Amino acid sequence: MVSIAAEPYGFEFDPARAALLIIDMQRDFLEPGGFGAILGNDVALLRRTIGPTRTLLQAARESGLAVIHTREGHRPDLSDLPPAKKARGKLAVGIGDAGPMGRILVRGEAGHDIIPELYPLPGEPVIDKPGKGAFHATDLDAVLKNLGVTQLLVCGVTTEVCVNTTVREANDRGYECLVIADCVGSYFPEFQEMGLRMIKAQGGIFGWVAPSASVIGVLTAKAA
Repeated sequence: MVSIAAEPYGFEFDPARAALLIIDMQRDFLEPGGFGAILGNDVALLRRTIGPTRTLLQAARESGLAVIHTREGHRPDLSDLPPAKKARGKLAVGIGDAGPMGRILVRGEAGHDIIPELYPLPGEPVIDKPGKGAFHATDLDAVLKNLGVTQLLVCGVTTEVCVNTTVREANDRGYECLVIADCVGSYFPEFQEMGLRMIKAQGGIFGWVAPSASVIGVLTAKAA
């Protein structure tokens, strides 16, 4: 066990029981011309997470830490897409419709896939999820239990939606979550700030928050 400097207090990190969870770093969310961009969002606010996440991912791999990726998306026939989600925002172009990188948020389409900078290595599990939370309607909990994981280092997008939802789901299931502040991002700076504040509020009601440098230092020492 080693303590990682974090808020609201040090995170007692046990690498033998931990995994790096990278949430929804998909082309449709992060690349110019993708779904996020056509909704009018500035994808640069998400892309700032790529560099620190790539450095953290490399350190995790070199230290032997388990790495798990998620992707939000749906079956090609959209049978797992609730009508309420399909109708969200009354969008001119929405989930299942043709977009710049194929059908939007449909499994198997180019836009649904993970960005090249953070692409999974063979053997790294990829959890395809139909909802915001990574535990909903997936086998993530079974994968983590089979790996003996009880701690999650959480990266990804977006901070206030899929990251927060997954951390809350994980908290209810007994996992300890350390959210890496510069490796999560939002299209809205105010949501980024509040999303992190909600996680660490009231003595860490949902988890801990730390910068990637604090975690990388620990992982690098482990790999040495």
